[in-house]
Amino acid sequence: MVILGSTRRNRQGERIARWIFEEARKYGDFDIEPIDLREWPLPFFDEVASPARIGGDYTSEVARRWSAKIRGADGFIFVTPEYNHGYPAVLKNALDYLFYEWAYKPAAFVSYSWGASGGMRAVEQLRQVAIELNMVPVREAVHIARLTNAFDEKGDLTDKSIATSAHRMLERLQWWTRVMKKAREEKAEKVKVS
Repeated sequence: MVILGSTRRNRQGERIARWIFEEARKYGDFDIEPIDLREWPLPFFDEVASPARIGGDYTSEVARRWSAKIRGADGFIFVTPEYNHGYPAVLKNALDYLFYEWAYKPAAFVSYSWGASGGMRAVEQLRQVAIELNMVPVREAVHIARLTNAFDEKGDLTDKSIATSAHRMLERLQWWTRVMKKAREEKAEKVKVS
């Protein structure tokens, strides 16, 4: 899944999410789905206990649907801007709503900013959260700095080094997706037997 982690008006993430979605489709062995957090109006986390303790018994209907959606995925590409050296609250909330649904699945990151950082600081923080959720953060990432120079007026990529970074990231994501899917299946089989 390609998860667009910004919901604000005039966000730049839509064209970036479309671009990485198309790159992943062209790249190879991905059955990929775009997820826009605008379409998932999760309330700020307000369950009676942490997701690790409630065992999927969410009180909110949208949280139950979110759980089913994420449970069905084998890996993720998070597309995020950098806001004040971090990532958007709506993305943190979407991550915090679940626990087991994220576990043992790879996570890759595409970040962007208007400045020189390319969203690296947002990704640093997201990696920590992904690890806490038992995800496998992919080392390679795509950081799009100086957003105005990266794409032309039609939305086509002008900086080819970004495409090179994306292909490296997708290669690693594809490998980790296969490995972790097999490991999850083996673990589920052992649980069935015992």
